[in-house]
Order: sequence, then structure tokens, then C-alpha cells
Amino acid sequence: MKLIKKLFRFIDKHFIIPITKFFVFIGEKLKITDKPLEKAISKKSSLIVLSLIFAVIVFFIVDRHNTTLLETNAEVIYNRPISATYNDEEYVIEGLPKTVDITLIGTKANLYLAKQLPAQDVTVDLSDLKPGVHKVNLKYKQSISSVEYKLDPSQVTVVVSPKQSETREIKSDIVNINKLDSKLSINSVKLDQEEVIIKGSSSDLEKVSTIKALVNVNNMANPAAGTNTLKDVDLVAYDENGTKMDIEMVPAKVNATIEIESPKKDVPLEVETTGNVVFGKAIKTINSSVQKVTIYGDSKTLENTNSIKVQVDVSDLKNNKDYTVSIKKPSGIREISEKTVNIKIELDNEATTEISGVRLSYINLGSNYTVQALSENQTEISVILKGVESVISNIDSTSIEAYIDLDGLKEGEHKVKIKVKGEDPRVKYEPKVTETKIKIATK
Repeated sequence: MKLIKKLFRFIDKHFIIPITKFFVFIGEKLKITDKPLEKAISKKSSLIVLSLIFAVIVFFIVDRHNTTLLETNAEVIYNRPISATYNDEEYVIEGLPKTVDITLIGTKANLYLAKQLPAQDVTVDLSDLKPGVHKVNLKYKQSISSVEYKLDPSQVTVVVSPKQSETREIKSDIVNINKLDSKLSINSVKLDQEEVIIKGSSSDLEKVSTIKALVNVNNMANPAAGTNTLKDVDLVAYDENGTKMDIEMVPAKVNATIEIESPKKDVPLEVETTGNVVFGKAIKTINSSVQKVTIYGDSKTLENTNSIKVQVDVSDLKNNKDYTVSIKKPSGIREISEKTVNIKIELDNEATTEISGVRLSYINLGSNYTVQALSENQTEISVILKGVESVISNIDSTSIEAYIDLDGLKEGEHKVKIKVKGEDPRVKYEPKVTETKIKIATK
């Protein structure tokens, strides 16, 4: 009975009286004039009932929140790293995962508090293990004792092996070469160390196929022609499939000296035409705004490049015309001094002439074969030229090439097409005889 009286006094003091005062205050402020409503509210019993209802509502709201906070919940911390204790100078540990997932179980309040505190490490002590296969338990020290935890995985199988070492050669590899200035070329790379010591289990050492120093152009500060130095170049181990391997290397980084050059060459710009102008017309002149360009690339590519060609499509051309043509970089050429060229083509009436005595040759014959002509008079042919009279009148047989392509042909008799080409892009060259018979024999 005393307990009930105390409870009533507590509710009366902390809920009913404050709520009653609240309603009286509201009534005065609003100056309620409705007589029935004013009488109802002014009665003490009515205020007590309203206050009690309001107190019950507040009680249920608070109780509901308390119940929610006291409910058991679970949260997962993903990819928590594992800290292993062992003699890493003497042994190699295989089979130990890098991370685990931790499930925390407790009330919401405790889980919230646990997440605010510094996270503890997942640990495993392997210091007493000898070479062989072992099952070990992972441990996690939770800061809040009222929170339970589960590790996934909680137990792992590890293999302890004696650490071996080998000396391997280092090869350099240029990374992001496309980021280098197109006018520059890397001539050589010299490392301050030619060999590296790799350490690990014997099975891992056997898998290592190559050790490469990754010379990253992006890490070079203002690369320029001459001697450039790059420090702390990463070493990476690869297996025979080119997959990176996680293996210890001493040293792990090297320094590189990179010799950069800017080889260039001046070559003529040659204009070629494709397609045919309208019937009865021919190209009289081809005038180019650029006669010579400077090309940049490696020395070998420059040595094998004697000109840069651009093509102009003159299909169905019937009047003089100006073209703007992009100059494309051939394979191996990194930069060209000019990007576009203006080409003016003038037309005139077409004329035809015939040039005899053009020597017939062959290309792409296998090294084990010889070739003989079966058709009569096939050591030399006649070629028909079509172009403006003033152009074709100055052409002789020495500037025309006639040939047959024997690529892929084997021993026996074959009928092959004759091809001709000349030096002047304004002229059309056609063989008078389009095919010939030849015999291929083994040497």
C-alpha cells in the first residue's frame, strides 16, 4: 500500500501537476470563452484525467524506446586485418588470411559504445610453431565485455616453412611510355643494382619467373633529352603467366638512370592520289604547301623511313580543287612537325601513250625456289600511260616498275597478274598485258 502511495505521489508531482499547469497556462493564453469547454477544463477532475492520459502516453513512448535500446542486435565489421606474431626472419607463413569479418552481438547501446572505442586487432600467435601444418585460433579482444563477438573464420590452417633465399637478375620495364613527350625517346635504362635477393618458401621461389624494375615515366620530374635519374623504382616479381607475386625482395626498390634522346629526321612529303577523275580529264599539277617534314621516333624507325605519304581522293573530280589533308603518323613515328597540308590539284585534258621495254621482275619468292617465265616475251612488257600530254611525254621506262607478286605460291605452274607503278602521282599506269604464266621449281 505504501508503495502505491509513493508511486501516486511521484506521478502526481512529476506528471499530473506539471501537465495541469501546462493546460491552465494554455487556457489563459488562448482566453477560452466557450463556457461548457471552460467549465470542463476548469474542473480539477477533468485536468487530472487529461494529465493521466498524457502521462500514460509519455510512459509508453519512453518504455518503447527503452525496450528498443535493450533488444539484442548484431553488427558486422568487415575486413578487419590480422596481426600475426612469428619469426619472419626464419619462417614463412602460408594459408593465413589477410583479413577476417567480426560479428558483434549486444544491445544497441552497447554496440554503439563499442563502435566509438578504438578498434582492437585480431591476433594470432605463431611464435612457438615449428615447420609443418597447424590449426590455429584467431583472437579478438573486445573493449566492451558486455558485447559478444564471433570471428569468420575463427580458426585457420597455416603452413609454417623455413624461409629460403635466392639471387635473381633484375630487368627494367618502361611504364606509361605514352606519357613521355612525343619528341623524346628512351635510349637506355641502367639500374644501380643488377641483382636482387628474393626470400620465401621454396615453392614460392620456384614460381618466380621474372623480377622487373618498373620505370614509371609519370614519376619522372620534367624528363628531357640527356641523363635523367629516377629514385625508389618499385621491384615486382612475376610468375610465368605474368601474374604479380607477393614475395619478399631485398632491396625492394632500386634507382634508375635513364638516357633520353630526341632523334629526328627530315624527309620529303609525298602526295598520292586515289580514285579516278572524270572521263577525259587528268591531273596536270599537284602543288603542296609542305614539301618536307621533320619526324621523331627511335633511331631504327627513322633509319627505315625515307618519306611520309599523304593521300588525296580525286574520285569523279572534274574541276580544279584545293584540299586540306591531315598528315598521319606511320607506325613507330611518335611526332611529325606538321599536322596538316594544303594540296591544290589542277586538271587538263587526258592523253595516252605507250612505253615499251619495261623490265618485268618478281617479288616475295620463297628462298628455296626459282622462277621461270612460260609466256613469250615476258622479261619485258609495255605499259600504257594516261595523263596530261605535258606530263606523260617526259616519262621513260626507267621510272616505271613492273612486277609479279609470288607470295604464298609453291612449286608448279601458275598464272599471275602483272602490276605496274610509277613515280608520278598524276599519271595512271596500266600494263598492256595483264597476266603471265610462270613456273616455280625447287632449287
